[in-house]
Amino acid sequence: MDTRQRWFVTADWLADKLGDPDIAVVDGSWHLPTLNRNAEREFLEAHIPGAVFFDIDAIADTKSNLPHMLPSPERFAELVGALGISETQEIVVYDSVGLGSAPRVWWTFRIMGAPNVRILEGGLPRWKAEGRATARGLAKPKPAAFLASLDEHAVSGLDAVRRHLEAGSAQVVDARPRARFRGEAPEPRQGVKSGHMPGSISLPYPDLIADGSLKSPEEIRALFSSAGIDPAKPIVTSCGSGVTAAIVTLAAEMIGASDLSLYDGSWAEWGARDDTSIGTAATKPAR
Repeated sequence: MDTRQRWFVTADWLADKLGDPDIAVVDGSWHLPTLNRNAEREFLEAHIPGAVFFDIDAIADTKSNLPHMLPSPERFAELVGALGISETQEIVVYDSVGLGSAPRVWWTFRIMGAPNVRILEGGLPRWKAEGRATARGLAKPKPAAFLASLDEHAVSGLDAVRRHLEAGSAQVVDARPRARFRGEAPEPRQGVKSGHMPGSISLPYPDLIADGSLKSPEEIRALFSSAGIDPAKPIVTSCGSGVTAAIVTLAAEMIGASDLSLYDGSWAEWGARDDTSIGTAATKPAR
């Protein structure tokens, strides 16, 4: 097996598998509210045949005041089971931009106990560009049983991130665009300050992507090295709200990192609090 196939499937591979009951195809599209795009409405207009829609904002802890925080394993099992997905299936995730929110869904399934989850190379844009068929309307899957078990080590909370930053026990890597990290651009969410966690490292997720796909391992290693990130040491990924952080998690895993965690609250939590320190362009970042 090609090394990349551990994380990705091609459109040719998926087209041959459509209709296989052992394959679950999941549209994990999500967009920032400021983009005025409705991912579920777009799914209804065009999706890969047989796919179900994974709503990041609904398959979440809806009682939290933070966006799309992870639900309990029990709630996750209930909601994805209703989508007809079992942890025993091979799960293929895609999104409508190529590589945006799909890694968050990939990560969520993985840490909830699904061992065989991959991402469609190039997502829906490449699928369409190759002239492949799409379907319309609402999927009506047969409910399934999903046995969920949360990998707690893969998720970091506010207190853990504070400790890592203070002790230097993990590299906290911020996937937001560099201007937001430096405090030179406003945050898209009301009430969230601009800047970054002092001691965190900037690695904007768009730098890791080319033509809707993750770059090669060689290119990723070079980007990590340039940012001063050592894949052999613990890494905690962060972003605006825990979505694109998963792109960095995916990239890190591809180059051999194994001690990985994602800060679920991310900057939506850190930047909205009054008891957290904020760094800006004038603050020297960690390297």
